[in-house]
Amino acid sequence: MVGRYYEDFKIDLKTGEANLTQLYLQEALDFISKQQASQQPFFLYWAIDATHAPVYASKQFLGTSQRGLYGDAVREIDDSVGKILNHLQQLGISENTFVFFTSDNGAALISAPKQGGSNGPFLCGKQTTFEGGMREPAIAWWPGHIPAGGVSHQLGSVMDLFSTSLSLAGLQPPSDRQIDGIDLLPVILQGKLIDRPIFYYRGNELMAVRAGLYKAHYWTWSNSWEEHSKGIDFCPGQSVSGVTTHTQEEHTYLPLLFHLGRDPGEKFPLSFASEEYQQAVERISGLVQQHRATLVPGQPQLNVCDQAVMNWSPPGCEKLGKCLKAPESDPKKCSWPH
Repeated sequence: MVGRYYEDFKIDLKTGEANLTQLYLQEALDFISKQQASQQPFFLYWAIDATHAPVYASKQFLGTSQRGLYGDAVREIDDSVGKILNHLQQLGISENTFVFFTSDNGAALISAPKQGGSNGPFLCGKQTTFEGGMREPAIAWWPGHIPAGGVSHQLGSVMDLFSTSLSLAGLQPPSDRQIDGIDLLPVILQGKLIDRPIFYYRGNELMAVRAGLYKAHYWTWSNSWEEHSKGIDFCPGQSVSGVTTHTQEEHTYLPLLFHLGRDPGEKFPLSFASEEYQQAVERISGLVQQHRATLVPGQPQLNVCDQAVMNWSPPGCEKLGKCLKAPESDPKKCSWPH
């Protein structure tokens, strides 16, 4: 397999045309129908990637938005999600199906504006631990259970979906390990707010911590001067002195603190001498100590790269006659300059 450049699923880099989202959509609809026909519960992870460079859209959506190709791709994804929800309703299983829609990171500004989205007022983009890189919206849908039109300001993480899914199934999380995610059902079903911190990592380094509306940066870094000199910019047009640095700057003794309610763009650090700063950092420091006390370091899975471990024969390759033989194993230290 060669990722999204697999020869049977071409992305036209000149026009942006590709039918991949429609193929993903049909696979999802067929899977749901098959499970329903056999009266079997199901878990569907539908990970479309049309808004990831190179951006693409199918022919019927090309040129239909005012946002160029990226907008066309978003429109097609929106239409596809609607078709999946309609399918659940037509099968009569919508009130027994929990749907959660979110993203894994903020917009990749290195590809913007033609091949990427916008993070609005938030600082920087994907591959950073600033709000533009880490904050994204989420939508939960479950007719008959989740009140329509509700809005929550709950802090969440995609890791919470594990604990939440177990709760939906009436199961308890494993007790033989530390579980990072929390059960969000009280938030989603009852409108409660859970006071919990969010820890922002980049590799093995704890970069920042969010507690309530306060966010403390222990390290700041956008990307290296080496990358930046080549035109790679994770924060285009958003230079904040002492914050969007191109060298890794340590602030572990005096963290940079922002109040995201007043300053969602992380442009104005609170004064170190202020009482507000002292109280917020004291609380966050305690949360960091508790977090590190329960942290069991693991071997990073991305330190070694080896093409042999890629999935060269994914499900469905037999039908296409495209099951490929894995190459010889040749593990090497990965290079992750960001």
